[in-house]
Amino acid sequence: MAASARAFVLRHTNLRPVPGLEEMRLHLADEVLPLWHAVQLATGDADAALPYWAFAWGGGLAIGRHLREHPEIAAGRRVFDLASGSGLCAIAAMRAGATEATGADIDEFAAAAIPLNARANGCRVSALRRDVLDEEPPEADLILAGDCWYDAGLAARVLPWFAAGARPGR
Repeated sequence: MAASARAFVLRHTNLRPVPGLEEMRLHLADEVLPLWHAVQLATGDADAALPYWAFAWGGGLAIGRHLREHPEIAAGRRVFDLASGSGLCAIAAMRAGATEATGADIDEFAAAAIPLNARANGCRVSALRRDVLDEEPPEADLILAGDCWYDAGLAARVLPWFAAGARPGR
């Protein structure tokens, strides 16, 4: 399904500059509802999740701008981007000098979009497609989570996961 997910992302998005981070380019959609309908049809799931991966959301944009202005936060570090979506935060970390970045998302289309977007920005980001909140936090130096806070249920799962991964210097 990965090849078809990649083709789906390419068919339903356009590579364009990210508003507020014009030096970055992502495969983005114009409107959410037609794309959401296309996802529902492609997956055969009327309850498919919104295609978060096809838009630059506020939290990711804020993290991207912060890393652009303060590259020392990511420079020389291994980065993990939770609920990565498009991979925007992981890509911003790589552009800021991270040594490696991994984006994790449960959405198959996000897992396809992350490496496409990384390649469009001249970097490499690994993509994991699974719910990592049921696991121990990864051995990373910096964990980013730009847009995990809109849904109370998800936020309630993310906070203890972060607490479990907290340690000095992380």
